[in-house]
Amino acid sequence: MIYSENISIGKNGLQFKDKHGNPLTLWVALNKAVRRSFNWWFDLKLFKLHLISLHVPFWSVRKRIFILCGVKIGKGSTIHMGCKFFEPKNVTIGEDTIIGDSAFLDGREALIIGDHTDIASEVMIYNSEHDIESTEFEAKEEKVSIGSYVFIGPRAIILPGVKIEDGAVVGAGAVVTKNVGKNEIVGGVPAKVIGIRKNADFMYRLGRVRLFQ
Repeated sequence: MIYSENISIGKNGLQFKDKHGNPLTLWVALNKAVRRSFNWWFDLKLFKLHLISLHVPFWSVRKRIFILCGVKIGKGSTIHMGCKFFEPKNVTIGEDTIIGDSAFLDGREALIIGDHTDIASEVMIYNSEHDIESTEFEAKEEKVSIGSYVFIGPRAIILPGVKIEDGAVVGAGAVVTKNVGKNEIVGGVPAKVIGIRKNADFMYRLGRVRLFQ
């Protein structure tokens, strides 16, 4: 008798299988059930967090909620509306940094963003991806580090394991798969060096948060 694709009753009693059809012991099946229940709770937590990010127009309110959820936010920094997270407790943002609207900040591994860094709208930063060589398509995670006085243009994508050093610029729509050196300007898919910032003596501040963003 089959109760679901993962549970059935056969000649040897209750039998469990994983999503690949491999048999599981009762103990392993119970552990998987517990983890799945935790994932449901975690997804609900993220759902509530994203509702606040999308619909609460006051940064002072959103900031308190983000901090309660584990995001570390430096003095004077701003995360505009619509930003989404994956495991917010591993996200660290320095001082006077701006995260644009509808950005995605992955926190399944450490994501560290420096001071006075401007991350534009709809930028996606990932530190977890599937291993395409794995027989079970398993996930692998790598830290992402973004330095100070960095600018990342709209809709750029930063992939796991990337380090972007101080003063670097990532062009709009670029897909960054490799480290970016100090003051380098990169663009394209995949991103390549297209220039160097001439003024390396950065002292600017990004300024105040706008009221309804």
